[in-house]
Amino acid sequence: MELKKLLFILLFSFSVLGAAQAPELTPLSKISVITCGPGSELYSTFGHSAIRIEDSSLGINAIYNYGTFDFTTPNFYMKFTRGKLDYTLARQSFPYFLKEYKYENRWVKSQKLELTLIERQELFNFLENNYLPENRDYKYDFFYNNCATKIWDILKEVYGDKLIFDKNYLNELYTHRQLIRQKVKINSWSGFGIDLALGSVIDDVATAKEHMFLPDYILEQLNVAKLNGKPLVAQSKALLKQAPKESSSNFFLSPELWLIVFLIVVLTLTYFDFKNNTRRRWLDFTLFFSTGLIGLLIIFLWFFTDHSATAGNFNFLWAFPPNLIIAFVVAQKRGPNWIAKYAIFLAGLIIISGLLWMLGVQLFSPLILAIWAALIARYLFLFWSYHKPKIA
Repeated sequence: MELKKLLFILLFSFSVLGAAQAPELTPLSKISVITCGPGSELYSTFGHSAIRIEDSSLGINAIYNYGTFDFTTPNFYMKFTRGKLDYTLARQSFPYFLKEYKYENRWVKSQKLELTLIERQELFNFLENNYLPENRDYKYDFFYNNCATKIWDILKEVYGDKLIFDKNYLNELYTHRQLIRQKVKINSWSGFGIDLALGSVIDDVATAKEHMFLPDYILEQLNVAKLNGKPLVAQSKALLKQAPKESSSNFFLSPELWLIVFLIVVLTLTYFDFKNNTRRRWLDFTLFFSTGLIGLLIIFLWFFTDHSATAGNFNFLWAFPPNLIIAFVVAQKRGPNWIAKYAIFLAGLIIISGLLWMLGVQLFSPLILAIWAALIARYLFLFWSYHKPKIA
């Protein structure tokens, strides 16, 4: 018996090296969807989903994980930035997978699927075929093609119309940005960066299916979905529970504090410039150059990457890309007079940004108000300063 079991393990281990034919599962086999809670790092903030295959007769206890990528990929960082990095399906030992999540103190839940032996074999065959080197890579998209959305898409591809989606599994629908904010705090550098980088396209209300880019919603849908008219999930259980941990938030490291400090510094320096009839050209250069640089990055993410979520980003209005060049003009002791009108124009763009926010075209981070206030104050001072006969 042990020799037979060893033979099956070897066949399973090396199946991907040859044909796509998977070992024949036995009646003791089980297939589960695994959902993992959020981690402390940004990449793990949203949780994780994967598929587990078990067969004690064959010694199979594997996890099929669509959330991996290869750091050794040529031009890795450029491809990652441009949204051209392929993600890949990994097959791992489930005990090692679980050990990693225990180490990271993340909860893990299992949903055993109610499948016949034939249905389990169909899904297993699909995963094994998908794991072949020529099939395992896929074009990742944060909202529409990630480790969580893959779960439902695979089940639907394998079982077709026999699998029924329940559109009423949610009491309320949220926008994509609201869904992100369920996982990432607004008053965090990662939350602030996300609101800065992602555009107005994520402020539309997500459909019930689109909510499932987050693993939590995949878990909820599976609990109500039906296969062949019967509940898809036969049993749910917790494999790991998260141990209590202290809150790691520190207000002194939060963007709210430092943006308020930024506002106070700009207002204070501008007041003394106004009082003393001077102009700190280094301050104007810094503000123009930094906003222009941010605006250039926003335009790059919008038009020159494959990221679907960075389109229509009206942050470019206050972070105006031409400022990158104008910075060298305002750095002069006395630049051209049109700088005064340009400063008013920039202040107007910030007001337009606020109107777009009020109309719900795009939601901005509330933290941005400190930056807007500082910029408007400096732009108004710049307009005034260019109408004075002498500026030091």
